[in-house]
Amino acid sequence: MLTKILPFIEWFKDYSLGKFRIDFVAGLTVALVLIPQSMAYAQLAGLPAYYGLYAAFLPPMIASLFGSSRQLATGPVAVVSLMTAASLEPLASAGSEAFIAYAIILAFTVGVFQLLLGVLRLGLIVNFLSHPVVNGFTNAAAIIIATSQLSKLFGVYVDKAHHHYETIIRVIESAFHYTHLPTLAMGILSIAIMVGLKRLNPRIPYVLVAVAITTIISWATGFEHNATVTSSQIMDEQIQQDILLFNDTVKSIADLSAERTKLTSKIENSHDAPPLEQLDLEYQSRVFTAKIDAAKSLASEIRTRLREIHFSAVEDQTQGVVFYPKDGQVPEPRADDRIYRIRMGNKALDTQALRLSGGGAVVGDVPKGLPKLGMPAINVSVFLQLLPYAIIISLLGFMEAIAIAKAMAAKTGQRLDPNQELIGQGLSNILGSFGKSYPVSGSFSRSAVNLQAGAVSGLSSVITSLMVIITLLFFTPLLYHLPQAVLASVIMMAVIGLVNVSGFVHAWHAQWYDGLISVITFVVTLIVAPHLESGIYIGVGLSLAVFLYKSMRPKISILSRGEDQALKDSCVHELATCEHIQLIRFEGPLFFANASYLEDEINDRIQASSDLRHFIIACNGINDIDASGQEALALIIQRLRSAGYGVSLSGVNDAVYRVLARTHLLEEIGTHNIYSTMENALSNVHPQAHANTSEDDCPLLVNCLDTQSTK
Repeated sequence: MLTKILPFIEWFKDYSLGKFRIDFVAGLTVALVLIPQSMAYAQLAGLPAYYGLYAAFLPPMIASLFGSSRQLATGPVAVVSLMTAASLEPLASAGSEAFIAYAIILAFTVGVFQLLLGVLRLGLIVNFLSHPVVNGFTNAAAIIIATSQLSKLFGVYVDKAHHHYETIIRVIESAFHYTHLPTLAMGILSIAIMVGLKRLNPRIPYVLVAVAITTIISWATGFEHNATVTSSQIMDEQIQQDILLFNDTVKSIADLSAERTKLTSKIENSHDAPPLEQLDLEYQSRVFTAKIDAAKSLASEIRTRLREIHFSAVEDQTQGVVFYPKDGQVPEPRADDRIYRIRMGNKALDTQALRLSGGGAVVGDVPKGLPKLGMPAINVSVFLQLLPYAIIISLLGFMEAIAIAKAMAAKTGQRLDPNQELIGQGLSNILGSFGKSYPVSGSFSRSAVNLQAGAVSGLSSVITSLMVIITLLFFTPLLYHLPQAVLASVIMMAVIGLVNVSGFVHAWHAQWYDGLISVITFVVTLIVAPHLESGIYIGVGLSLAVFLYKSMRPKISILSRGEDQALKDSCVHELATCEHIQLIRFEGPLFFANASYLEDEINDRIQASSDLRHFIIACNGINDIDASGQEALALIIQRLRSAGYGVSLSGVNDAVYRVLARTHLLEEIGTHNIYSTMENALSNVHPQAHANTSEDDCPLLVNCLDTQSTK
């Protein structure tokens, strides 16, 4: 019983110092991959890079302690990070305090849902996400993740559009206008290092090596070069006016938003107000929304215009260094040969401390020490608002984790409990949120590293967490000069493994509709991104629609004797059928949705042949029957017998037999008309059905083919 609550106790059976050494090396190796990856994935989730470290110090330890897999490495992963950003962007601006708070609450919500599924042993709910849907979504997500890093790779900044593909078009247009070549060079160099070392020896922590080398180069060359100036040092009156107009517009957005919030509160409390007053409040809310949208559009237009302006630094005797637009007349002497750009986001610009970037973007300051532990401030309305996204992230994250864990268990021979794994993943997200973590899951790449390093128990993940804690306590200053382009390249390299074109081919070969569902999910996810949940909904909806259609229209076969004397589908194998006996096999449960379908098929057979005398219904494929199915079967038997046809059943299983007995249909059919096998039914029915007929060689007879070949 104790091992059910504390499964990690099993680790220490026959544990030794030698096994601890192996686990220690494995945990250290995974940490060397996890630390840079987690920072990259945090930015993919729309969070500051160091929040990746916060998501990497508690969850790996908790998931291993309470999960069932001993090699599964939990932490930030690409798809869950992308889903986090997509879920929260409608609620707050990426990177803002509200966005960070929502991300932490989302982790808590995901954890609660996963924990409940595990405790209630409902892990099978994950089967609603079929393989074709997951394959289509994962391939689309890999492309979205990779392309989302292009702006960091080229060193350009653009406003996000309504759809992801529109944002990428903006990035490409901006890159054609201007690409920061040192930034691009850093990204290409890091990719070259990772690819080269991975081919040379996969055991080398190639991600860490690439990060270390590029960080040293960044520090040595002054890769980041920012200038803080006043607006008066920008030597262009129009630009100064645009900066003021931008600040006024941002202020107006904040003021209008505050007014709309007050109005929303009034609307929520106006249920007892007269209808005319409610309509007036809703109208005012729409007016505020329209004004906010117009102000946001204007702010975006000004921001784009200012971002595209390139400046040259010039020495001035009175003001020191001043900045002129590069496309205008730039006086001498130049302060340097760099190209400067205004760094700006959604906030108002400080006219007394404008930030100009003359180099590449780096991670910057990473807070030293562990985050303050504490339960996130849970708001019921926010919790319910995030729940639909949390469910999707929970299922996707768990599917990824359990698929990895199963693959490793097949190699190690370890027993895997999916429900216990759900408990471990749930607790890792819940307790992780106490340490400022965003949603996490099992990682394929880091689990593979853990397995290759020979990890014996989950203690390797505990060692990984300890390494992250040591990094947070002592080594965060070393991360300041890490280029953002390198983190982008780390993400790109990581998601290459998610692209699986053969998955589409495999699904299509299995069933054409599975392949089509996979392709549709892929295309829809790409089109609607960043609203990724829509792709999942469409895929699941199509899968359920196919399932319902197949359930409502199960396969009904007319059987006849094949060349090997076995009874086979006459249509598939192009076999002749008996003129007087129809041997019908119904494949699937007989229930309310398809009860009339069997009757329609039998009526069609009667219309197609005037010489029929007997129907044998092969019930081998009927594994269940409900009241509607029983009623339909009773009506079929009554109508056939009243029309002069004989009816028999064969291969009735125990569950269906008991239903027939309880509803007294068994008495109506007659136990003498129910046979254990189709062959028994044929041997008893055939002589009677063929009495006084001219059919010499019946296709249902065992020796009919031999007789025909002799002739």
